[in-house]
Amino acid sequence: MENIQLIGLIMVIVGSFLPLLHIPIIGNWNYWKIDYYLASTCWILSALALFSIINSKPKLARNMAILMVLLFSFTLFAIRYESSSYFSFLPFQSWKDTFSSIVQIKWGWIVEFFGAFIIILATKK
Repeated sequence: MENIQLIGLIMVIVGSFLPLLHIPIIGNWNYWKIDYYLASTCWILSALALFSIINSKPKLARNMAILMVLLFSFTLFAIRYESSSYFSFLPFQSWKDTFSSIVQIKWGWIVEFFGAFIIILATKK
């Protein structure tokens, strides 16, 4: 089971460098361009998960993976909130919605979440 958990951990680490967000004209952003502190937290959680996988502590690995899923969910919520509040100066709600929808979530999040879920599901009970 450790090998499967390591594959999930590699997916999380590689996923932090994949395109997670697309902003027109600016381009694709990975986790490091979205927010340095959130990316650092992701890597710290990944390092703790690696430590727990190597030392055969499945409960700690599962907890780190759950914290990663919560971190990814928080990041997605923060992206949506920030993009909608960034255009709060516009007078009409339809304009705000239109302009905030140009920020698009990309396919890298699938890799991030899938890697964390692999760690959770591969943990022995």
